[in-house]
Amino acid sequence: MVLPRKHDVSRLEGFSDAVFAFAVTLLVVSLEVPRTFNELRDAMRGFFAFAICFALLFQIWWRHHTYFRRYGLEDPTTKALTGVLLFVVLFYVYPLILNEQIPMLFEIYGLGAAAVFSVFVALYAHAYRRRRELALTPLELLDTRLSVMSNVGLASVGLASVAIAWLGGQRFVGWAGWIYFSISLIEWQVSRYGRRERKKLPTRS
Repeated sequence: MVLPRKHDVSRLEGFSDAVFAFAVTLLVVSLEVPRTFNELRDAMRGFFAFAICFALLFQIWWRHHTYFRRYGLEDPTTKALTGVLLFVVLFYVYPLILNEQIPMLFEIYGLGAAAVFSVFVALYAHAYRRRRELALTPLELLDTRLSVMSNVGLASVGLASVAIAWLGGQRFVGWAGWIYFSISLIEWQVSRYGRRERKKLPTRS
């Protein structure tokens, strides 16, 4: 049986959007309103960190949004995994707004990142298992596999950061942050592989 793909905003997706909006709100309210020029200058120093935090949350939301646009699944597995994702996102916000005990912060942050992207691995793997019911095209199957690969890579970066922060302590804590720049390399490699595989797909007549 072929499942109909719903592309309108469901209650599950609407609830998810509300949770992501609340997470962004938590970031905003963590910033104190400056009352003097010196406080404003200090607040501006934290603007770059806030921008990174916002970008991370937006990336998570975008991946979740893309999943619903592609498959429109609302089965129990998708609902359960979405619930886990939203729980982790809300918990994940707090390490983003802290700046003390850096080694432990990277451990918590890395575990949060690994958990978030592991949920995406499970979501896309679930869609792949239901590929016949969803009547996925060869291109959609490839995009699904690429999404699994991408999220496995990002989850691995989070775990690597945890390992560096835990084993290296204060001495190597900087590497626990720098390793996140490898995400761009992972995404480039996945994209490169995807371009090669797309050329092998049968062309429509």
